[in-house]
Amino acid sequence: MLMARAPEAKTVLFLQGPPHIFARCVADQLERLGHRTLRINFCAGDWLSWHDNRATSYRGSLDDWPKWLTAFCRDKGVTDIVYYADRLPYHSAALDVGLDLGLRCTTYEFGYLRPDWITVERNGMSAHSLFPQDPDIIRKEASALPAPDRRPLYPFDWGIEAFHEVTFNMANVVFALAYPKYQRDKLYHPLIDYLSNIPRLAMSRSRNRTAEHLIDDVISVGLPYYVFPLQLQSDYQLRYNSQYEHIADAAEEVIASFARSAPASARLVFKVHPLDNGMEPWRKILRLLGQKHGVKKRIYVIDGGNLDRLLRHASGALTINSTTGIHALRVACPTKVLGIALYDIPGLTCQKPLDEFWRAATPPDLDLVEDLERLLAATIQVKGCFYTPEGRLAGAEAMARRIADGTVNGPFTAPRSAPRLARARSHGITVTFEEQQARRGKRELWTKAWNG
Repeated sequence: MLMARAPEAKTVLFLQGPPHIFARCVADQLERLGHRTLRINFCAGDWLSWHDNRATSYRGSLDDWPKWLTAFCRDKGVTDIVYYADRLPYHSAALDVGLDLGLRCTTYEFGYLRPDWITVERNGMSAHSLFPQDPDIIRKEASALPAPDRRPLYPFDWGIEAFHEVTFNMANVVFALAYPKYQRDKLYHPLIDYLSNIPRLAMSRSRNRTAEHLIDDVISVGLPYYVFPLQLQSDYQLRYNSQYEHIADAAEEVIASFARSAPASARLVFKVHPLDNGMEPWRKILRLLGQKHGVKKRIYVIDGGNLDRLLRHASGALTINSTTGIHALRVACPTKVLGIALYDIPGLTCQKPLDEFWRAATPPDLDLVEDLERLLAATIQVKGCFYTPEGRLAGAEAMARRIADGTVNGPFTAPRSAPRLARARSHGITVTFEEQQARRGKRELWTKAWNG
């Protein structure tokens, strides 16, 4: 039985969550704390995970969404908006609406301190993150905090996540007519995406064996090498929190700099993402780029194997904005961030220009790495996971308490003072819904044709 609403009760509106029922579990916890919750469904996959009397279906266009949401929030007395994956178009618009109306916006995602952690931030992540980027503030705030709980309490097989992801997206394909104006933010059609994974899954053991042999060779030769772990081209965080239209654009920037400035004995190793669907012909792309810049024989492509072992022996690592950058910092690997990442902070990552990175990369301050993780755990991480009953309950309870208490981000809650926004704009990164829509209009929602 639900408790009566407290005098200061909030009305919390939930938008899309991760596939399955986590968002609904957070809402249930908020209801138990005396708050009112609402939900908006945009597609059949949303409806499948949450269709009780709190849910309303939005079947209008994406262009009309901000105006509709503004009216809905005013009519229902909404005080908070909660959404998963902050740069998805509907959520990007919701942030703009929320800030204009003076609402508290909360976004969440997989945690920085994986496994068993969920990131929960005010407003947004990456370019929109309110987490401090001043190392002195991080050291001061973390000085009295305990170390994060690193116990793996809620392990689950990746197949569980894949099952819910496939169910969500295939529901949207099969029942597309129920939400005819829904715009899914997928680079590839789900059917093509999933079918393309079948041969890679079938060959995964063979690929990993080959990759481990290549890693052994790279390490045992004893020559300096740099690692660029590739992200997923379909990852919205990559597409909307970086200046690159395609990972190949970042790869060419890195390879051109490597050819100009790296030691002649050095090698550049690209590591394909373990969940890559194979639709981007990375070996061909990187071979052609290496040939173009005269370093083809110094470029390695590894598809599989243990990234952590590769990083431990590397002279440096590069990333656009992946959380693998934190793994590199943990093993004292000098790291260069090309886009916008929460951990791109003086004392952690190399702040020198890319051309200087190859010969004068600065290693991370390991004490500051520890302080970063302590402060992350205390402010924008909660222990839990999306896909096991115990982890889901733990994460939902912790997240609901922070929303109810207004303690998301701890003391770092100034709504329009994200310290990374100016830098994002200088990189040409979209930060508003309107800018994002203009950029989406220029994209082909398909793999980029590679012309060499």
